Amino acid sequence: MLILPHRETRLALTLLLGVVTVASRSAAQPAPSAAPSESEQKEIQNALGADAAAKSRSPQPTPEPVPAASAPSGVGTQSLNPDISVIGDFAAGAFSDEDHLEAGAHDPKRNGFNLQALELAIGAAVDPYFRFDGNITFDLVEVDIEEAYATTLGLPAQLQAHFGQFLTRFGRLNTSHPHRWNFVDQPFALSRVFGGEGNRGLGVELSWLTPLPWYVELVGSATMAEGDETNRSFLNDTTRTVKGPVELEYVTAVKQFFPLSDDWSLAWGLSGAFGPNASGPRMRTAIYGTDLYLKFRPISYTSDTIVGLTSEWFFRRRHVPRGVIQDLSSYSELFWRFTLRWALAGRYEYGSPPLNSRWGNFGSDPLDPEWTAERHRVGTNLTFFPTEFSRLRAQVAVDLPAWRDPIWMAFLAAEVAVGAHGAHAF
Repeated sequence: MLILPHRETRLALTLLLGVVTVASRSAAQPAPSAAPSESEQKEIQNALGADAAAKSRSPQPTPEPVPAASAPSGVGTQSLNPDISVIGDFAAGAFSDEDHLEAGAHDPKRNGFNLQALELAIGAAVDPYFRFDGNITFDLVEVDIEEAYATTLGLPAQLQAHFGQFLTRFGRLNTSHPHRWNFVDQPFALSRVFGGEGNRGLGVELSWLTPLPWYVELVGSATMAEGDETNRSFLNDTTRTVKGPVELEYVTAVKQFFPLSDDWSLAWGLSGAFGPNASGPRMRTAIYGTDLYLKFRPISYTSDTIVGLTSEWFFRRRHVPRGVIQDLSSYSELFWRFTLRWALAGRYEYGSPPLNSRWGNFGSDPLDPEWTAERHRVGTNLTFFPTEFSRLRAQVAVDLPAWRDPIWMAFLAAEVAVGAHGAHAF
């Protein structure tokens, strides 16, 4: 006796048998019955019952998984949500004089505990043409939109544009946030020339990567020139409004990179910032800068050593009703990561007194009335990296303004970062 393995097969053969039987009867009977006979119905029911019993005794095959919809060619499967990270910088500070000269917006400014910054960073590609990035910082009482800008992704001829609120690309350190600093506090050169938040504003920037044999990038931007914390050498916090292109701040820069060897590299830049200042309707400010970054990081052999030397110089020239004020400010940092988890750094800073156009002492600067002589500051820093997402730092420094007694300071700082955060620029 043949046992059919499946119910459908049994049913098909039974129905076929019925059709054949009906056809054979039609030859002898002129009006055959369309319905199966009682014996045929009984045979069909028996076949279905036997098939169900056999199926219950046999193992059932695992259903094939339903494949997910595949992404278009060249497009990664990811959430539509942007990359988000939160970075917290905290410090305990001690000053020998509460009337200290720390002027950076994120510097520890009081004895005891300080929240330097709680930064929310977001970023994502908008579409094939634009990327959006934003940095929002929180302190205990305020919220500050440090940056919120879009970047083009597909301009021809090696061109790229930014538009929105952004830190201008003057020099090296101005574009960096506190979690990229080697030291707990900001060099006083930046707060003296631009303000506690560095130079930034609403505007547009265009950069061009030239086809020269070595890396050369040309940068130009136009931004609003107001703000005490971002444009103190320009319109500051005056109520003047922009009446035309002449009232904007313009920044130009040349960025160059030289791979000296497999282990050594050098970045060198030249910058300029030009715009109106707050001392009069036709008064202008010009700031010139140069920055140098020399880095040693072995890739020709295995080593955890990293050495970096950073130096920046700022020359500022401002027209005021009494003449022209000029001053020079600079800082130099040496960073040495001597093991995977430990690093040591040293920094020297210098600020000249305000000088007139003939390099004589100008006297009192309206922006810094106390700054009547040279100022020096020397500091050292020891950093421990538990991982790449956290660091602990101990820093001591002495500030030596010639017009008053030395100011000693010490900081213990901690930094933690969570979430997705992109790689930092060289």
